[in-house]
Amino acid sequence: MKAQGTVFKYGSNVDTDVIIPARHLNTSDPAELAAHCMEDIDADFISKVKAGDIMAADKNFGCGSSREHAPIAIKASGIACVIAATFARIFYRNSINIGLPILESPEAAAGIRSGDEVEVDFSTGVIVNKTTGESWTAEPFPGFMQEIIAADGLINYIKQGGMA
Repeated sequence: MKAQGTVFKYGSNVDTDVIIPARHLNTSDPAELAAHCMEDIDADFISKVKAGDIMAADKNFGCGSSREHAPIAIKASGIACVIAATFARIFYRNSINIGLPILESPEAAAGIRSGDEVEVDFSTGVIVNKTTGESWTAEPFPGFMQEIIAADGLINYIKQGGMA
């Protein structure tokens, strides 16, 4: 599995209340959540993001609450992958559970800029910045996690006979 798209880059400690502001948590509809994704730190994000684009950030991305609304909003906005130096553990788990690929790579996170065109190979962990020619390697997903992501999340994976 691969993803390639334009990068939206953010800093450190982007918390779940910034990803999807609490005032919009009266719904669990992915499209409605996506409509408000990142609006408090990047008002233009939702009007510029295209299906397949990539989000990058520095340290501790997704800190804050344990709700799944944040990765759901990101995925529903069209983002195909999130790359960060580090992720909050519960955000990491929630992302995989809903089928949103996320990769930890401090080097890639430091080298990627907003607007860069980036390609990610989930089976090898190779991240290539098509804009600059730089490349990095993140830890690739183990096979079972690739299956969860390919199934569009843990629930679908189990419904398809995974973990039997």
